[in-house]
Amino acid sequence: MTHRLRTAWADAVCIQITQCTNRAIHVQLSPGVTSGAVVLRLGLDARTRWVEEWSAVAARGLPGVTVERRRVVVSQVAEMLPATLTLSGLDAATELLALAGLRPPFDHQRACRVAGEILASSARLTPTVLRAVCQLDDDDVQVALEAVRWLRAHPDVGDWTARSIPIPRMHSKWLLKHGALLRDLVGRDVLDEVRSRLAVVHLTYVDPAYAMTGGRRHDAWTTGDTHELAYEPHTVLVVENRDCRLWFPLTPGTVVVEGGGMAAAALLADIPWLRRAPGVVYWGDIDAAGFAILNHFRSALARTSPDGASGRPVASILMDAAALSRYSHLGVDRDARGRRIPSSSETLPHLTDDETEAYHQIATAGEVALRRIEQERIPIADAADALSLHASHATTAPPWRD
Repeated sequence: MTHRLRTAWADAVCIQITQCTNRAIHVQLSPGVTSGAVVLRLGLDARTRWVEEWSAVAARGLPGVTVERRRVVVSQVAEMLPATLTLSGLDAATELLALAGLRPPFDHQRACRVAGEILASSARLTPTVLRAVCQLDDDDVQVALEAVRWLRAHPDVGDWTARSIPIPRMHSKWLLKHGALLRDLVGRDVLDEVRSRLAVVHLTYVDPAYAMTGGRRHDAWTTGDTHELAYEPHTVLVVENRDCRLWFPLTPGTVVVEGGGMAAAALLADIPWLRRAPGVVYWGDIDAAGFAILNHFRSALARTSPDGASGRPVASILMDAAALSRYSHLGVDRDARGRRIPSSSETLPHLTDDETEAYHQIATAGEVALRRIEQERIPIADAADALSLHASHATTAPPWRD
């Protein structure tokens, strides 16, 4: 019965609130009495307890609770056995659970209150929406309702970004987290309507000849801005850790870019100078997330860009089985909060065989000694040596501009 309530409560509450009526809930009593053979397999003791328990429920005469029986022939003898539990509504269901000492899988009173508030705000009330809103804490429920009311009065939100939209009580990251729920509540994809946030890429120039000119070492590139790099890189190395970017050793013709996690694909894949570089290399953590980022970045860069530039391959360094073995003494199996790092079953089709082997070793659902080697723990000189295998030294002209 608890499982049936878990799947049916939102539909029942929506009907109760919108139609002012209760929806009957029917529960097939386990293990079912479709035939005498099934009943015989229960065994006499189990069958007797089962019949007595449900007969006792029926005898209590609880309002809205009915135990329906079915005629079943057992060993050529017709018997009326408990078959279906019918509950007139959620009140009857929660009362029966309380009688059995069980906790309902939802808060009926709160669900009705939330459903009423959703209707009062002229938002969409559906079982899916109700489930999602009831998963919020009370403060976030009120933020969602405030957002509904505010958006009704503001049909155009194009002057704000997702983090600057001035909805009362809403913190700057709320919309980014709950945008899908708000879309279901108001029928508008607000995240699609707001002004896009400009992408900013932080980078470091590590060409040794350029460094001798005294030019700036660290720079930033912003989407849509007029900007030229100090030099066209032969190799672009994308890293995740800021220290790795800031302190990467001098390497000819190279620019080191700070990626930004899974957002790296959308952030970096359409940058013209990155696509023009003869070599694009990724270096991230040896863990499930690091390989997922590499897989996503490689997939994005393989596609044709909006300006028609052809797809590009992406190499990786220090993200294979050999690196996993070499630096295993630096690995951990817990995150920064001391929680065990979970396994991953995600399929990553854009990894090489060596990368896939390492991914499977650290992401397996079985027992492992480590699940993460953070890139900043690896000696950065080793990374520079690995990158030299991909760097191009073909041109004798200095890569920077006079």
